[in-house]
Amino acid sequence: MTYKLLGNGDPVRLFVGGLHGNEWKDTSDILEKLEPPAIGSLAIISTVCKEKYISTLEEKYYSTVGKPIIQAVEELKPDIYIEFHSYSKQNKKSLTDAERIYKAGVPAYSQLDNDVLLGSVSPIIRKKYFSMEALCLSFEIQKDNPQSKQYGAKIANKMKECLSRDDFIEKLKKRYPFQASKVIEDYRNFYGL
Repeated sequence: MTYKLLGNGDPVRLFVGGLHGNEWKDTSDILEKLEPPAIGSLAIISTVCKEKYISTLEEKYYSTVGKPIIQAVEELKPDIYIEFHSYSKQNKKSLTDAERIYKAGVPAYSQLDNDVLLGSVSPIIRKKYFSMEALCLSFEIQKDNPQSKQYGAKIANKMKECLSRDDFIEKLKKRYPFQASKVIEDYRNFYGL
């Protein structure tokens, strides 16, 4: 077993951090501090890989360093899948660039508070392993930014209590109406819904 399991039952959530390079330094402890959810279960892979940087947008990621993620997804069949990444300040513009869909093949991240970004996970894992009803998100925490990390931890605590995709969308609409509209539109356009 490559994950730590907290709680039991449905909904099943899988949170992963430290996906590549040295991201684990910014994200792993956030996941390790999580308590069991009030309802359902939460599986955590706090550190996928500590050394290599292979983009999750590359197919080979999931057949090499990302294998533990695929094994957990196949075993658990989570309703909610969340990745916690970190980014350098100088990369923010490329991650939030409206042209990212044409440059990287995926929609741009949306800016939340304290330089935390919200986006989709790689279409490679999203399309192959999850139903359209599943909630699959990626949060990016800015490196060397204590407020960003603190806010990322707050988001992780809220997300562990999320019950479904629709539950998340309703909460997002209340807190971030503009970003919610963008995320929904990007999702529909990207997946052809």
